[in-house]
Amino acid sequence: MGAVRARAFHWPPLRLVRLRFERESVGVVCPLRLPLCSTACEEVVVRAVGLDVHLDFCEVAVVEDGEVRSAGRIETKPEQIELFAGSLGPDDRVALEVTGNAWEIARILEAHVAQVLVVSPSDTGIRQARAKTDRLDARTLARLLAAGSLDAVWRPDRQTWVMRRRLSRRSQLVWARSRAKNEIHAVMMRQLVGRPPFSDLFGVKGRAWLAELELASEERETVDSAMRQIEFLDSEIAEVERLIATDALESTEIRRLMGVPGVNVIVAASFLAAIGDIHRFENPRKLVGYLGLDPRVRQSGPGPATHGHISKQGSVRARHALVEACWSAVRQPGPLHAFYERIRARRGHSVAIVAAARKLACLCWALLTREEDYAYAQPSLTKKKLRRLEITAGAKRYTPQASGIYASNTAVRQAERELARQAEVAYARTVRDWHAAQANKVGASATPGRASNKPSKGKAARQTTSP
Repeated sequence: MGAVRARAFHWPPLRLVRLRFERESVGVVCPLRLPLCSTACEEVVVRAVGLDVHLDFCEVAVVEDGEVRSAGRIETKPEQIELFAGSLGPDDRVALEVTGNAWEIARILEAHVAQVLVVSPSDTGIRQARAKTDRLDARTLARLLAAGSLDAVWRPDRQTWVMRRRLSRRSQLVWARSRAKNEIHAVMMRQLVGRPPFSDLFGVKGRAWLAELELASEERETVDSAMRQIEFLDSEIAEVERLIATDALESTEIRRLMGVPGVNVIVAASFLAAIGDIHRFENPRKLVGYLGLDPRVRQSGPGPATHGHISKQGSVRARHALVEACWSAVRQPGPLHAFYERIRARRGHSVAIVAAARKLACLCWALLTREEDYAYAQPSLTKKKLRRLEITAGAKRYTPQASGIYASNTAVRQAERELARQAEVAYARTVRDWHAAQANKVGASATPGRASNKPSKGKAARQTTSP
């Protein structure tokens, strides 16, 4: 037993089996002695296992009784992972970093151990290590897990995971289509064609004009090839959007968010796919930090805190969707437009549009947590968006129930916009009154984000946020 304890893990006296894991990279066989769980074991030993995951193998390290040991490698194959999982005890804990195949490995392991933690690489400090190898990375993960210094990333449920994958596939297809369109624009530039006479070059009239355009033979081949790619990608994008729209029609949260001007089904779905359950966030500030829309803060010594650019942590797709939605939302009358104009007057358009995206994220948090519709929504605009969503999901374009939704009713539309303007004026007045009241205050709350040199009156000064 002493030889076994020296060569492998520091196991308690349990029944041992010998497992053989092949190391294909070096062509040798590495025997590992791993225990099976025994009901007769009186002492329960909790081990911390760290896995450094790669495409072909996983480096294994274990911490037991405060001692860390390397345990070789296992192949990243389902049968080998299952065999390794069977050798672990029900009280063991496993940690691995987020990679493309980490979630499937965690799914196999979680049925055999007490806990599987999938952690973010930025939270482990491994990237900044002076010496970085697979063996050292696995040992660091195991040591951090044993010390309780790791926090697991949130694992989305099945519905959220499916929506994420569909949105990711749509993003890749749109990117490929844009690349093909740019190739056609490059051909027109090389051939000195100039600007096309149509606003949409790839519409019906624009495609007919491209087909009759006189080009060099090699350039005509490029245009025809790119057009075939665009037609194929259009059909693929339409199919994935149909799946997204079908799920969105059954989601109360997506339909509620679409009541906000500028928010369509892609923006709402991207937001919900990134955050999952909205009740995970106690307040909108935590949601903003999760999305990476909060500013970086630097403060040291007696000097005041300074704010820099946004942190850009979290989902890039959700952050990009919120910013794109604000491009349309700030053009509609309402509180968001008033907020954008106020920030733009001081900081410029770029800062104002990102600040509006942050405000939009806070608005989405309020709508979802309170389970209320947007108070300043424009009903005719919302009905059009929902009807377009039904058509994308496969509904018939012309039905008696949908008659009148797309009808041009100027009076109703103008009345809704007038109500939104009234809400904008009320919001602007509230902000002015709030700033006037803050001007008479003394302490940290007088200037949000900056420390005050004056002492507070017997209690800790609190920082406040604007409405």
